[in-house]
Amino acid sequence: MSGIDIVVVVAAARNGVIGRDGDLPWRLSSDLKHFKALTLGHPMVMGRRTFASIGRPLPGRTTIVVTRDAGFAAEGVEVATSLEAGLARGREIARRDGVGAVMVVGGGEIYAQVLASADRIELTEVDLEPALDGAVTFPVLDRGVWREIARRPGERGARDEADFAFVTLERAKV
Repeated sequence: MSGIDIVVVVAAARNGVIGRDGDLPWRLSSDLKHFKALTLGHPMVMGRRTFASIGRPLPGRTTIVVTRDAGFAAEGVEVATSLEAGLARGREIARRDGVGAVMVVGGGEIYAQVLASADRIELTEVDLEPALDGAVTFPVLDRGVWREIARRPGERGARDEADFAFVTLERAKV
C-alpha cells in the first residue's frame, strides 16, 4: 500500500452521462465549487480531452495529463504516457505535498481504467437524463465492489440547472 488514495471525482447524470462534445451537458455552479474544494491542493490526473475541455491547468493543483500522443505538451502541466505512470507521478507529488490522495477527474476512458485500482469515488449525482447519443458515460458501478458511505443533498442555487446530491463511495472490504 502506498498510503496515498486514488479518488475518482465525477459528476454523472442518472443515466451515466458525464459529457458531450467536450463539455458538461449541464450547468451546476454548486458542483464546480464542490469540485474545487475536493481537488484543491491535490495532484489531479486527467485525460487529454478532459484537459482540452478545461483549457488550462487549474490553480492550486498539479495537473497530470495522460495521453498516448508522445508529442503532447502544454504549459503548466505534466504529461504521462499511461494511466499507471500518471498515478505513480501523482502519488509522488501527493507525498511531496503532504496530501493523502490523487484525484482522478476524467474522462470516460480514464474512469474505466482507474476503477479497478481506485479507493474512493466522490460522485455528484445529477438529477437529469441527457440524451445518450454521442455522450460520454461513466462506467456502471458494481455495488458489490462499491458501498455508499455518505450522501448529502445539494442545495440548488440560482446558477444550477438541476437538483443533485454529493455521494461518497468506498471500495468494499473483502
